Amino acid sequence: MPLSPHYRPAPCIEGLKDLLCDPVRAARFPELRLRFRHQGWAGEVGLGELDEGEWCRHFGAFEALLCNLNEPLALRYHGHQFGSYNPQLGDGRGFLFAQLRDGKGRLLDLGTKGSGQTPYSRGGDGRLTLKGGMREILATEMLEALGVETSKTFSLIETGESLWRGDEPSPTRSSVLVRLSHSHIRIGSFQRLEFLEDKAGLRRLLDYCVQHYYPALGSEDLPRAFFRALLDRCAALCASWMIAGFVHGVLNTDNINITGESFDYGPWRFLPHYDAGFTAAYFDETGLYAFGRQPQAMAQNLWWLGRALTLLDAELDVEEEIRAFEGKLNAYAAAFLQRRLGIEPLQGDDPMLLPLTFTFLRESRVSFAGFFHDFRGGVLAEAKAHRGPRAAHYRGTAYEGFRRALEGYRPRADAGLDDPYFQGDEPCDILIDEVEALWAAIATKDDWSALEAKIDAIRHMGHLLRGKGAFPAAEMG
Repeated sequence: MPLSPHYRPAPCIEGLKDLLCDPVRAARFPELRLRFRHQGWAGEVGLGELDEGEWCRHFGAFEALLCNLNEPLALRYHGHQFGSYNPQLGDGRGFLFAQLRDGKGRLLDLGTKGSGQTPYSRGGDGRLTLKGGMREILATEMLEALGVETSKTFSLIETGESLWRGDEPSPTRSSVLVRLSHSHIRIGSFQRLEFLEDKAGLRRLLDYCVQHYYPALGSEDLPRAFFRALLDRCAALCASWMIAGFVHGVLNTDNINITGESFDYGPWRFLPHYDAGFTAAYFDETGLYAFGRQPQAMAQNLWWLGRALTLLDAELDVEEEIRAFEGKLNAYAAAFLQRRLGIEPLQGDDPMLLPLTFTFLRESRVSFAGFFHDFRGGVLAEAKAHRGPRAAHYRGTAYEGFRRALEGYRPRADAGLDDPYFQGDEPCDILIDEVEALWAAIATKDDWSALEAKIDAIRHMGHLLRGKGAFPAAEMG
């Protein structure tokens, strides 16, 4: 592979391989056809100079990267799945392929989805459908644009197999995906060691996480400090989902990692309009992970982590620590709301802006993305909003309450209001009907142009929403 000065291999997990991982082999695929590569992030981690053949060898055939992991590693973990504890988990169709550092020195993982069977496949074929890979691209691109701390879809390669699935017309096309994220260690990794009563192993895992992801934490009372830091990051993550109008779908403890980063996009949805009971997974029959219940789900997952950490610190008061979650979530949500609206306070923040916004969204049933598009810039956008296609929603008591709270804010200098995107009537959104239409073009005509155009539109919107500053997510170590 061509070496780049930005390529910084860092296979740190080797020190925990005996505790967390099982060496595995990648599946042999009949075909490797590159469908997507994230050139921006490839450049960030020193892999942007790979040609297509080299890319497919590393991210389709999984030829080891130079000075990196010698063999793929499937991670072991347990987890609460829809409220029930499951000790039969682990990476069932993926593995950790490599670890690297970016330009800021942060440790990053390259992990897979659809790379074949492992000891944890539980009878599954270890594969990923091409449609599932396409959906993950859309989820990660949109969430990154909206300021959510998310894994990045790094690569998608079509693999030439026919798969049978109960939730897709079958046979369907196959793929293997590589994601870039801060860590694949999750709450379930701690739960497994608690279940095994492996106090020494739990301490090793905690020390590893602090060293590589929370280096600023002091050495005293480390379980408590780690728990508080992750609680803060998870509050920021969940707040960003709520302002993005995003429903993850499967908020089990094995899907919450220890860097507070959203990942693993199976059944996801964006809201067409505010609906607290909106679910993404057809199998979530009780609405456990519905849009409005995501904060409770996250708090419950943190509670399970806290219980595992009491094996190291019996005096850790998990209930007391969890009480801080709601306040942190609301503070982050208020900051994310201002960023998405492109506003800043004239004097001080109005604590009523957040609840009045959600009251209006609930009662009006206006398009969720459309509302944020119409009111980008705050009160100065009102005249445009009243001329637009959603004007009929902007009236009534709930609207007037939101409108009054908005008067205490002005547009940010970097709100991008003069851009043709914000001058237009329609936002860049990604609802289920469009997802299906994008897939239909690929499935019937092998036409990827609409997907490519959508990614370009999402990235343009993200550039405008970010402005000159970052979204107010928790600082990553």
